Amino acid sequence: MSDEFDAVVDTVRARVSPTDDERAQLQRVADAVMADAEAAIADLPVGAEVVQVGSTARGTWTAGDRDVDVFVCFPPSLDREQLEEYGLAVGHDVLPDGREEFAEHPYVVGEREGYAVDLVPCYAVEDATEIQSAVDRTPFHTRYLQERLDDDSAGEVRVAKQFLKGIGVYGSDLRTQGFSGYLTELLVLEYGGFRAFVEAVADWHPPVRLDPKSHGSETFDDPLVVIDPTDPERNVAAVLSEANVATLQHHARTLLAEPRASLFTEDGPDPFAAADVEGAVSRRETTPVALRFAAPDVVDDQLWPQLRKSLDGLCSELDRRGFEVLRSAALVEDGDGEEETLDSDGKQRDAVLLLEFAVAERPTVERHEGPPVHVREHASGFFGKYDDDPEVAGPFIDGDRYVVERPRAFTTATGFLSSDAVYDVGLGPRIESALETGYEVLVGTDIAALADGFGVDLASYFEPKP
Repeated sequence: MSDEFDAVVDTVRARVSPTDDERAQLQRVADAVMADAEAAIADLPVGAEVVQVGSTARGTWTAGDRDVDVFVCFPPSLDREQLEEYGLAVGHDVLPDGREEFAEHPYVVGEREGYAVDLVPCYAVEDATEIQSAVDRTPFHTRYLQERLDDDSAGEVRVAKQFLKGIGVYGSDLRTQGFSGYLTELLVLEYGGFRAFVEAVADWHPPVRLDPKSHGSETFDDPLVVIDPTDPERNVAAVLSEANVATLQHHARTLLAEPRASLFTEDGPDPFAAADVEGAVSRRETTPVALRFAAPDVVDDQLWPQLRKSLDGLCSELDRRGFEVLRSAALVEDGDGEEETLDSDGKQRDAVLLLEFAVAERPTVERHEGPPVHVREHASGFFGKYDDDPEVAGPFIDGDRYVVERPRAFTTATGFLSSDAVYDVGLGPRIESALETGYEVLVGTDIAALADGFGVDLASYFEPKP
């Protein structure tokens, strides 16, 4: 089995390792971008240092990647407004056709000879614990890993990254909530290689805590904690979801038990057509209800937390009202345009909150329990509130407490989701505004209309896999 595992890893390593020509071409473009940035800085009233960061600087990028990340490091004494002004000036000078994006502060992204270039301003702080902006850590990460990675360990990292991509848990964006490149590199170094990493993962019992520099000063409530070797107060794995840790464990055990190269290749499901959706709904005999609306005009890292918050609020309230939520999902159309909230035709994307109910209809009355009779003040208040109310049955005594049976506000989940009551469940503010603008409610087999735009998501939902 060891020989079989090694053979698979060797095959994958050869496939994902950039050729010498590929490396040389990327570095030539990176050097040209940095030279242009240094020339642009010469026109500013302040000095700055230009550094290449990220996986291309550390030699851990995989074949086919065409991303170049360049940081312009300004003095810490510069105020934030000047940092943004000078950073954007350099970015637009180097990438005249580029566009501005925003993380903690704006930066410029563009293209150079077919390579995607990010040109980001940051502060050149002396220590990562003194950061003034989250991106200030990145140069420290690059230096830390450059000192510890060699060609062999970089190859192990590339295999690990490809494995994580293949099983769908690579990426620290807030949609994926997976493993970042930096986290992957630290894990491979911590365990001493890809195989040792996989073997360790297979036996993890979360929460797992790793501290490469043994300097951690904080506690974290996360399934995986990897203390940043450049910042003792930061968990590198903070964005990682519990589900993605479990997914990695499942596939690590699968790879060890039956090594195969297919685990290193992303293999999404074929999209469901409308007939597939109708068939799935009919077979399950549940009641799915979908709210479809125009996605708010925000980047995905702002959109997805608000979608999840909104979905959690709806599920909790509907469960409380007796409508048993079997499963739920948030869906967003892929955006291929320049703005993340636009589709490939430049139109606003749709988003969907999908809730599937095992119980979607309840009786016209609901039981409402009051306090125990012996709690005199509260019990008397409850009795007085409902006594002589012609719409309720009771109050009567059941056991040691008052009970009434009162009209249910909503007898169907669809009725609730079609009403203004949805705005009382703690929605994300941008989702609430989007719903107030208008939304469509699709019930049962009518959700088949979502197949156009959400076919892959619906296939994943109705035929889930680890």
